[in-house]
This record gives sequence, C-alpha cells and structure tokens, in this order.
Amino acid sequence: MHPNDQTIFALSSGRSPTAIAVVRMSGPQAGAALQLLAAKIPSARMATRVLLRNAAGEAVDDAVVLWFPSPASATGEDVAEFHVHGSRAVLAALFAALARIENVRTAEPGEFTRRAFENGKLDLTEAEGLDDLIHADTEQQRRQALRQLTGLLGNKARAWRQQIIDAAALIEAGIDFSDEGDVSGELMGPALAKVRILLGEIEQALATAGRSERLRDGLVVAIAGPPNVGKSTLLNHLARREVAIVSPHAGTTRDLIEVQLDLDGYPVTLIDTAGIRDTADPVEQEGVRRAKARAAEADLVLWLDDGESGYVPEQGAAMVWRVRTKVDLGEPGIVAARPSERPSGMPSQMPSQMPSQMTSSEMASPVFQISARRGDGIAELIAALVRFAQAYFGTGYTALITRERQRALLGDTANSLRRSLEMAGVGEELVAEELRRAALSLGRLLGRVDIEDILDVIFRDFCIGK
Repeated sequence: MHPNDQTIFALSSGRSPTAIAVVRMSGPQAGAALQLLAAKIPSARMATRVLLRNAAGEAVDDAVVLWFPSPASATGEDVAEFHVHGSRAVLAALFAALARIENVRTAEPGEFTRRAFENGKLDLTEAEGLDDLIHADTEQQRRQALRQLTGLLGNKARAWRQQIIDAAALIEAGIDFSDEGDVSGELMGPALAKVRILLGEIEQALATAGRSERLRDGLVVAIAGPPNVGKSTLLNHLARREVAIVSPHAGTTRDLIEVQLDLDGYPVTLIDTAGIRDTADPVEQEGVRRAKARAAEADLVLWLDDGESGYVPEQGAAMVWRVRTKVDLGEPGIVAARPSERPSGMPSQMPSQMPSQMTSSEMASPVFQISARRGDGIAELIAALVRFAQAYFGTGYTALITRERQRALLGDTANSLRRSLEMAGVGEELVAEELRRAALSLGRLLGRVDIEDILDVIFRDFCIGK
C-alpha cells in the first residue's frame, strides 16, 4: 500500500503532561476512527464534546473532537482532531485505540506538512517557512518565517514564472510565424524587455539574500582574551544565569561554552572561549586552539583585557571590539580608541559590515570599559550589541530568500535569463530554450517539478505531528 493511502496520527501539541493535548489524524480512515471512538462523525469544523471509547467499549476520555472533510483541511485529506486531557495515560490509551484500526499508523516527522504540499495546500517555500516558524526562537525569526509561510517568496516566484512563460510564448510565436516577414522581430523586442525587467528584480532579491539567511542561524559573538580577565563572568552576566564556572585561577575554562540569547528579538550565539596564552599543558593548548578558531569564525569578537596582560587579539576576518575589564574603581562607559591606543593586531579600519547606525565613537574601533562583577558599563555594551544586530540583520521586511536552496535556484534562474539575452542575436530557438530553463528553476523552487530528491531532506527536520 502506498504511504499516502494509509491514515496517520500523531500528537500535535506539546509534550505531556499538559492540560489539553491535540492528536491529529489525516487520511481515508480518519472518519472511520471518529465513528469508532466517538460513535458519530460530527458536523464539519464544529467542536463537539464526546465520550471516547475504544473497540472494547471502554471509556478513554471525555474529549472534544473536530472533523475536517477533504479537500477543505490542512492536508487536503480527511482530517480528525481529538482534544483530550494531556496525561500520559490518556494519550497512551488513545494511541492504542487508534493503532488497532486497519491501515492506521503513527506519522513520520513532517508527514502532515508533506501531504499538504503534495495535495497543493502549500508550495515548498511555504513549507520551509512553516519549518522555520516551528523552530523560531526570537521575534525577528518569527516574523521572517511567518512572511515566508504566507507566501512572500512563493507568490513572487509564481508571478516571475508566469512572466517568463509569457515571454517564451512571444518568442515561440515568432518562431512559428517566421515566414510572415517581420513578425519575429516584432515579438522578440517585447519579450526581451520583459526578461530584462525580470532579471533586475531577481538580481535585487539575490543581493539582499545573505542577512535573511543568517537570521535563521543567528549572530555569533565570541568572548575572547587572555586568562582570568572576566570572560566567564561577562558570559554569565549577559546570559543572566550561571552557565560558566568562575574562578580566580587562570585556565579554568578549557573548552567552548555556547549560550543562545534573544537580543531584542535577534538570535545571538554567545561563546565563552579558553584564555589565550602560551602554555605547556596539552589540554589547555587544545582549548586555546579551539578558542582562536572559533573567534576567527565569529561575526563579532569581544576581546577582553584587564590591562595587565601583554596579549593582543590576532587580526582576522571577524570584527573586534576591545573590552577593558575590572574597572571597578574607574568611570564606566564607552570611549573611542585613538590610533595610538589601538592594540597591534587589531584591524586599522573597521570592516565594511560595520553598522551604519552606530555612533561615530563606536565607528572608530570601539573600546568599552566594564566591571562584569559589579555591572558597570554592561548596559552600554548590550545597547551597542543590539545596534550591531539591528544593522547586521537589517529589517528583513523586503528580503525574499531565507535558505541556500532558494538562493541557488534563483541564481540558476538569473543565469538562464542572462543567457537568453545573450542569445538574442544568435537565434530565437536558443532564447526560448534558456527561458524554459529559467521557468524550470522557478518550478523547482516552488517544488512543482523535479524535486523528489530533495523532499526527504526538507521534511525530515520537521517535528512529529507537523
């Protein structure tokens, strides 16, 4: 039996115990399951209170059920929902009763959404948006995912694809009527004009792709510096909990400690690294190696120094902010580093990604003065991090592309459109072929043609019950 001919069920709400749990079914046996357990099929989309009983007539739970007949359901199939009390015992009894029905089985991860996709309820970009929404940790991630789920990219891609098809139709009409004198030339001009406009729109979307893709993963900030300068204390302060061991002994932190933060709605991964110094201890040497490697990969490095160490950060691709620690007796705040104060190894100019919203003093290679123990200067540092994240990610309201797959297929589309323009003086057939390739790439983006090899990869990351 084909998997889609089977009826699936799964817990679609939070892990038990909960006050109410939602168990969803989808497939041809959903109605039979309602008839068996609830003794009736309620009115469509009408919440109905019933006493659920198993095949032996034993009561399972006092519940609420809903019935969504196909095709007007989330998956396009017959769908039933059981809203039961969320204890483990109730769920176990309900699952056992459902599993005894012929051709009914538990769902695989993402199987509900995959059936919705296969039944035309959403395209592949919307399915990806749903996955991002499920895994969203911050407000900005939620907003971006919801825009994708509601068709931000999908609607645009469908419109683009139709424009390509229209342009190709003009050119193919010219080919068909090539014996009618100048008909071919009259049709080629308007078609290429459409292609040029469309290519500009896609290139603009590709130019803004990077930030929205990174919003899914978050900004990476590494806390680095010599041993015993307050790195772990600062990590604990920013995380507002004890995640790292704080000790007066140098070399306490020997491995990377990562903390996920919600920084004013933006996702940030904060990394505490081992103190960087020369050491004969092989374990600490490995910690230092990992610290340097992770700092080089970070989007931003907070280099901590208490003024007593001669160590300075090595120049790398990441932006570096210097943070002077243990200034308990000094005046906290933020000052701009004068050229004579900039430590060797720091970049002489800030990278091009420097947030434009930051102040002129921050633009001049910022130096922060803090006391992580007392909290002096921490508010100013956090405010600067928020401004950095806002500028790094941007608003995201116009960003269409959120995944590498989307960027690659839109890149293929743009390349085909460019080649179609280049072929204009060579032959109409070659122009038409490149336009067909462009339309095919957009079809793959939406998941409507030639995408069987990627479906398992996309849907396997969904949670069970979605």
